[in-house]
Amino acid sequence: MQVITSKDNELIKSIKKLKEKKYRDAYGKFVIEGIKLIGEAIQENADIECIVICEDCMKENCIDKKLMYEIAKKNCVYVNSKVFNTITDVSNPQGILAVVKRADASEKINYDEDAIIVLDGIQDPGNLGTILRTVDSANLKQIVVSKDTVECFNPKVVRSTMGAIFRVNIIESENLLETLKDIKENGYEIIVTSLDTKNSIYDIEYNKKVIVIGNEGNGVSKEIQDFLIHKLQRMIAEDFIVPTAEEKSLKGFEKDYASIYFAHAIFGACQAWINKGKKESPREMTDFLLRFIPQ
Repeated sequence: MQVITSKDNELIKSIKKLKEKKYRDAYGKFVIEGIKLIGEAIQENADIECIVICEDCMKENCIDKKLMYEIAKKNCVYVNSKVFNTITDVSNPQGILAVVKRADASEKINYDEDAIIVLDGIQDPGNLGTILRTVDSANLKQIVVSKDTVECFNPKVVRSTMGAIFRVNIIESENLLETLKDIKENGYEIIVTSLDTKNSIYDIEYNKKVIVIGNEGNGVSKEIQDFLIHKLQRMIAEDFIVPTAEEKSLKGFEKDYASIYFAHAIFGACQAWINKGKKESPREMTDFLLRFIPQ
């Protein structure tokens, strides 16, 4: 067994670079650490380029024989503890890591799936990892992330996914608003998440639903809010304003402004209701808003 003892080894230098996002993007690779995560990667047939094992880990027999048998089938590289400490990203490493090739993040959305999760500006790596675990546990298969969401292959995100990153298809969107429009045109209903609800992701009937999760501090972006208001405006125009326009003698521009007015009013009333602690029941708010709209 040949052991690498120099931190200037070309392979070691290339692995060290993967701590930075620009190199992960350039090489299309990322690093996973720990026995459990590598076991998950092997089980899910991840594209593992190489596995780096610290000689101390081998001496201590910390890897069970069944997993070691699977690891031995891969391209394994052995290093001493001094070299391993230059490439690890954790304070108490288990002495084993792997370089994994990323799947194509530009892969198209599969519109045969019942539900699509969309992330709009998630910033905390731990939160993103938790979301990926939750998506995986709900047996959902794909997630769309905005360009301002924290990188999915950030080492902290990867660790916190606990293997879910190998089971969920991650699609990076350059223009989230346009992506949502495409999803909507493929027959999906858009649902925006809120902290002020007792409903859970597990309570939703996933029949052509797209679930948008916004930024931790600010919620969904203004562009997404405007998009939803526009959809509400169209619904009000088609279901309430146009059918009564002749009776009320509304002109063309009056119909447009009426639908805009009521869409913003309803959206604002719902936001105020949430901000005030939702003291009224959803039924009471629905009855009020329906009385508010001309019929």
